[in-house]
Order: sequence, then C-alpha cells, then structure tokens
Amino acid sequence: MEQWQPETLPLFATPEWVKVMGVFDLETTGVDVANDRIVTAHVGLLDASGSVIRARDWLADPGIPIPDGAAAIHGISTEVARRDGAPAATVVEEVVCAVRELLDAGIPVVAYNAPYDFSLLKHEAIRHGVPAILDPFPVIDPLVVDKAYDRWRRGKRTLSVVAAHYAVRLDGAHQASADAVAAGRVAQALAERFAAWLPDDARELHTRQIAWARAQAASLTEYFVSIGRLDADERLDGSWPIR
Repeated sequence: MEQWQPETLPLFATPEWVKVMGVFDLETTGVDVANDRIVTAHVGLLDASGSVIRARDWLADPGIPIPDGAAAIHGISTEVARRDGAPAATVVEEVVCAVRELLDAGIPVVAYNAPYDFSLLKHEAIRHGVPAILDPFPVIDPLVVDKAYDRWRRGKRTLSVVAAHYAVRLDGAHQASADAVAAGRVAQALAERFAAWLPDDARELHTRQIAWARAQAASLTEYFVSIGRLDADERLDGSWPIR
C-alpha cells in the first residue's frame, strides 16, 4: 500500500466510528486463553477526543493461584486477589454484560490483540455458566490495523511500543484501565493517520480486519517456518476477533 508522508497527506475526515468507542482489556493469570483466568478487567467508553466518559473496573479472585510472573506484570498477587477480589463468577458475568451492552448498541469495542481478550472471556463465561459472547461485532483491533497500514515498520508491536509510536500516553502499562484507554486512543490516532483509506463504518472495518488478521497470521507463519520456529506443516491461527 502506497503511503504519503504526513507533511504531504491531504486532509480527510476521520471515520465516523471514532466519535464513540468502547474499550476493553483483561489482565490475567497467564496467556493460555482456554485455562487462565481473569484477575482485573476494564470496560469503558471514550468520546471523539479520547476522553473517558464511562468506565468500570473489576478485581476478581480467580480461584487459582496467580503465578509470580503474572503478578510481576500486573501487580496483583494471589493474596491481594483473595482478600479484595470479587468472586470470579460474578466478575465474569458483569464483564460479559458490560461488553455485550456496548456491542448490542452498535458501539465498536476496541481491544488490543482482540482474540486474546475475547477468547479468554469466552472460556471464562463457559467455565462459570454465563452465556458467552461467541461472535463479538463490531470490534476494532489497533494491532491488526497498525500492521495492515504500516506493515514494514521495524520493531515490536506491543501496546507500549505502538502507543509511543503514535504519541499516545500510556501510564501504568499492564493495568487493565490504562491499557484499555490507551488502545482506544491508539485506534483514534490510526483513524487520523490513515483516514484516507479506513472505512467510515465500523462494521466494514470489522470485516476487513478478519481478512487482514488471516493474512498477517499466514505471513508470520511463513517467517517462523523459514527460521525454524515452526515445522513446515504448522500454522498460526489467524481467526479474528475470537478463537
């Protein structure tokens, strides 16, 4: 995709979906979406300026020990979660309801690396007998969009790195609220930077991201096979926004 330099880029109206966006993030006991558990969660709403207009946070007792490695990242120990956290089933039900409320209203929900958060939430819902969100729509994943429009940029694509690249402030990385809000503001920065190419409708953007994520997984698979990190018959899962 040909890209103009910022100083020569004509002005385009930013997409309609930046006006009101939901944001969603989980901090967990680990990275296994099928077996790890929610520790903290954030669901909020941003206006067109990136200001928080609604927000809710949760701290759960996940019902299992929180590994030291995970606690070192998000700062919640097993002791703190057991002492101060709400029962996991209650938290899962409330988070599912909060996310579903936004989606049912047609408000796009931003989640950085969406398949992780939405897949883990799905498995938690099934675990606790809560009706799961099986097909979240519409979703905006800044990781997928950034890779699609700036494919060849070198370096990591963690939220911290990408936020810095787009001059989005991120204080308190790996806190669910901070990460969720920063992801939403990165999505807005992407909307401004790539307004010439992004669809105005969040539903159309959702559909495009399905194809982009699949292509990105295929490209990464090819690279990993070439360096011996994957066997020739292995494939990364490019399902999006949930696996």
